[in-house]
Amino acid sequence: MLSRSAAGLYWMGRYLERASHLSRLLKQQTESLVDSPPRDIYFGWHRIYGALEREPHTGALELDSDDLFTLVDSFTLTDDLTFEPTNPDSIRTCFVQGRENARQMRHHISAEMWTCLNQSYLRLQDMEIQDIWLRSPENFYAETAAQIDTFRGVTSSTLYRDDAWHFVQLGNYMERTQLSASLLIAQIAAVRLFEIPADAYWTSLLRHYYAFEAYNRASSAAIEPDRVLGLIVTNAQLPDSLSLSVSQLCREVTAVGPGPDAESTARTRSQAEYIRQLVKAEWRGAADGHTLLRKIRSGCRQLHDLVTETYFDYPVMAPVAGRAGGHDQ
Repeated sequence: MLSRSAAGLYWMGRYLERASHLSRLLKQQTESLVDSPPRDIYFGWHRIYGALEREPHTGALELDSDDLFTLVDSFTLTDDLTFEPTNPDSIRTCFVQGRENARQMRHHISAEMWTCLNQSYLRLQDMEIQDIWLRSPENFYAETAAQIDTFRGVTSSTLYRDDAWHFVQLGNYMERTQLSASLLIAQIAAVRLFEIPADAYWTSLLRHYYAFEAYNRASSAAIEPDRVLGLIVTNAQLPDSLSLSVSQLCREVTAVGPGPDAESTARTRSQAEYIRQLVKAEWRGAADGHTLLRKIRSGCRQLHDLVTETYFDYPVMAPVAGRAGGHDQ
């Protein structure tokens, strides 16, 4: 597979995973606008922007106890995260970039995948914040997340299990692992900032990870932050747990096969295994989960750099007779 094809499929997977993650967070956040106090609403915005590691284009977030100003701020922040074209993390930007990568890779994806993704893109193309705000924005985000889930299902049902499939999945799990670590870091930081160990803050995190029922089965009714984090990080049966995401990431790193340079390939696989050990072995004995999560996020960034170096931006090399599994530049 050409390196530019591998990179396009990988980034398509990353952008759509990012859009899905943000859609689910914004669904929760817009639902909270109905009857939550301003402090809880601002907690949610701090968590989202902290997870994205950015500030709103309007400046730093400041708590305002006035309900009207809270609603005005929420309108502006929702627009920034959904439709703002200059925000590289906005849902619209993610769809534009994901579709553009898919367009360039039409010969590697199925016709059904292209149709599904194109329909989702066209739905967003002419929308503005007023179009969703006057009705029920939470339904818009639920529908957007559902459309991405549909695209994943179409991909699973129609895409041939060759390198194209594995690079899409590698992008998915790279993004999911990094976003999960960032969200948990932001959760801890926001709780410390607001200095209120409210159960609702941790319950909303459990619901984001589809883990609320699993937590109730495994723990007492009381919400204990350390138990919540432990479940989300280590439980490999949760569909979006950090443990499962890392395991799938390691599997895809191996499945794409070796790159042109054996040493670079070895470094990439070693880094993936290092992240797995951080989650599986070090978490249970860690005294400071926040620090370990930062190590996991940093490890993901290093792994992305290694994947780029190994499969996308490697130096042009003379062909070696008998070499198998390489990716042509």
